[in-house]
Amino acid sequence: MGVCEVCNGLKKTTVLCPKCGKRMNDKGRIADFYDDYSPYMEIDQLKMEDGFPTSFSNETCPHLYHCSSCSIDKMYLHKE
Repeated sequence: MGVCEVCNGLKKTTVLCPKCGKRMNDKGRIADFYDDYSPYMEIDQLKMEDGFPTSFSNETCPHLYHCSSCSIDKMYLHKE
């Protein structure tokens, strides 16, 4: 089982907006947006229940990034 360095505060990332080039804000794991209880579930269990492909559940942690200037959302996969 891998550990997402971004979720655990071990690594900082910079994702730039594809439209304006400004830095996008990390809104956290995409799985946290599915329902009210998802932030409290184990990460690997949540990925399996939400139907993420095997490559997501074993190797990557999908995060949602948002540009406050353009209102664009983008998913970025962080390696675990």
